[in-house]
Amino acid sequence: MTFADRSVLVTGANRGIGQALVEEALRRGAKRVYAGTRPPLAHPDERVTPLTLDVTDAAQIQAAVESVASLDVLINNAGVGLYADLSDRAALEQHLAVNLFGSYDTTQAFLPLLTRSRGTIVNVLSLAALAPVPLDPTYSISKAAAFSLTQSLRAALAGRGVAVHAVLSGPVDTDMGPRIDIPKASVESVALAILDAVENGDEEIFPDPLSASMAEGWRDSASKALERQMAAFVQAEPISS
Repeated sequence: MTFADRSVLVTGANRGIGQALVEEALRRGAKRVYAGTRPPLAHPDERVTPLTLDVTDAAQIQAAVESVASLDVLINNAGVGLYADLSDRAALEQHLAVNLFGSYDTTQAFLPLLTRSRGTIVNVLSLAALAPVPLDPTYSISKAAAFSLTQSLRAALAGRGVAVHAVLSGPVDTDMGPRIDIPKASVESVALAILDAVENGDEEIFPDPLSASMAEGWRDSASKALERQMAAFVQAEPISS
């Protein structure tokens, strides 16, 4: 697929990777970009439609669905990172509410539109989904759960023609980025790499130098082979007209 003449929804679009994804989709010729944010958003490009969208708020998700006539690409980018200790259950619950259930609820709400367009879902995750980050273990748990959700959606939706991608990024220069002195990729380079990989059909996307060093090993890994074997057990659902 390409992003030219497509309609795209990006959650968490007011800053960081989300903001860069909006700009990159516009650069690639998207006909409409819905920018989902909690605070109000203004954008000079008339192709951008701001949506008030807290992914933990069921009423706001439903209102967003009612504001979108058609959708080709959903990018679940909204997330939170609290750098909390593993003993902090409240932090774990907040991470799960946003990073797991926020993506789940938004995807389920927009699934009829995505099925109709035989569209694409992109879940922006982290390398923390594959191995826990000791500095933020409750965040890692939520991203691991969101990765399993992504794989489950991929298997379940293949029969409906909906593609599902996981972004497994390393350190990125955002206010949520790792609080240690290591090289971090720019949000612009990460957004470009994400959309390149979606257009290329990569199921797992490794959009920065650190994560990219793992890409080949992952694609040939026992874990990826097992995912494919498990997916074969899923009975493809008939595509509704």
